[in-house]
Amino acid sequence: MSSASALSVSGLTVAFGGIVAVNGVTLDLPVGARHALIGPNGAGKTTFVNLLTGTLKPTAGTIRIGAKDVTRLETRSRPKLGLTRTFQLNTLFPHLTPLAAVSLAIAERDDLAGIWWKRLRRFAAVRDDAEASRATLP
Repeated sequence: MSSASALSVSGLTVAFGGIVAVNGVTLDLPVGARHALIGPNGAGKTTFVNLLTGTLKPTAGTIRIGAKDVTRLETRSRPKLGLTRTFQLNTLFPHLTPLAAVSLAIAERDDLAGIWWKRLRRFAAVRDDAEASRATLP
């Protein structure tokens, strides 16, 4: 796996008793890549995402963000490294625009979410990162 990768997974496996839910997954996502994870119900997609985000601990394999091994890192520490998840139906903040929701995630990554009551315009770096992510969409 390349250390220049945004996300690298090698031999990722999780078993629940005798049932292997994810078996030896290896992938290497370069910085800036966008991919979709698709498959039928029961294929292990959610289990795989739960492994990546730390909700589940793997039976075997490694997960790296950049060059950092995060396989055993706590779930709450992963967003600061750029790895988090979203849910298909998100009604936590239904009034937020997509740009505001992305800004909130960036603020959390940058340890600024604890001062959420201050106006976004006071945080130029957060605003700029959010705008930059919008500019990269097709």
